[in-house]
Amino acid sequence: MTDDITPRPTSERHVPVLLERCVGLLAPSIQAGIDQRERAVVVDCTLGMGGHSEALLRRFDQLHLIGLDRDEQALALAGERLAPFSHRTDLVHAVYDEIDDVVEDLGFDGVDGVLFDLGVSSLQLDERERGFAYSFDAPLDMRMDTSTGPTAADVVNSYSETDLVRVIRTWGEEKFAGRIASTIVRDRGERPFATTGQLVESIRSVVPAAAARTGGHPAKRTFQALRIEVNEELDVLDRALPASMDVLNIGGRVVVMSYHSLEDKLAKKHFAAASKSSAPLGFPVELEEHKARFRSLTKGTEKPNDTEIDENPRAASAKLRAVERILKRS
Repeated sequence: MTDDITPRPTSERHVPVLLERCVGLLAPSIQAGIDQRERAVVVDCTLGMGGHSEALLRRFDQLHLIGLDRDEQALALAGERLAPFSHRTDLVHAVYDEIDDVVEDLGFDGVDGVLFDLGVSSLQLDERERGFAYSFDAPLDMRMDTSTGPTAADVVNSYSETDLVRVIRTWGEEKFAGRIASTIVRDRGERPFATTGQLVESIRSVVPAAAARTGGHPAKRTFQALRIEVNEELDVLDRALPASMDVLNIGGRVVVMSYHSLEDKLAKKHFAAASKSSAPLGFPVELEEHKARFRSLTKGTEKPNDTEIDENPRAASAKLRAVERILKRS
């Protein structure tokens, strides 16, 4: 952690996206849990610096919160922020596809709400040495959990050109993936990549200036792709979404905020499948096992309004979806 950032309170470093809407969506299921069992349980699958969790804990005195994060630094900062509520929190170093194991290990039969605030966090963007940002030179790391796994430098220095094209095109949706991958392979032969600045320089050399003017920073999509690959984000999310839905009590809700189309597509896929009947076409009677297990709480995706974007520019690309369990768990 850098000295110039440490003194700033966590609440000043992190402005939660769509805070009131997230709290509002989870509120009915939390209140139902309190009414039925005198206590509700919510899992914040992407605890970060604890902004959403703090708001929920302040609003509901009978809420127990489970906070998950793979980033140990984030857990420590969130722990400081949530210290006044330590008797009502369990903060766990875990990846969010482990939600079912964590809930079971903590002794809960089910939960009343689950929140995902996906993508890279404010902490990770602000900590230069983490290597998530292309706007300044730093070690080429990009791991959300710095205690394990390969770094972005390992990826760009060891993947074949074919695999680099696949990663950059698939995860970054970058139309110049072929040019960028070829240049990475050429440049690493002269000097292995160690910093974000080196990688940005290589990318700039092959992305046309006109594309950069209309599509933002030329390295934006490649950095996104590498971050997703290093942290296996979409594979983890594809497992985590159904797992989070499975641990819900009846009336429980899952709220997902995503920041690019690939995340949103996964949320849409899982939510849509669970919110429609599985009865065969033309089947005369809908059996209990065919009924939809969930109902959608949002019409398509919801987005921040202009005021919130002005206050928190990182909210600009946010998309929100939410569903509620309407049938008991099998």
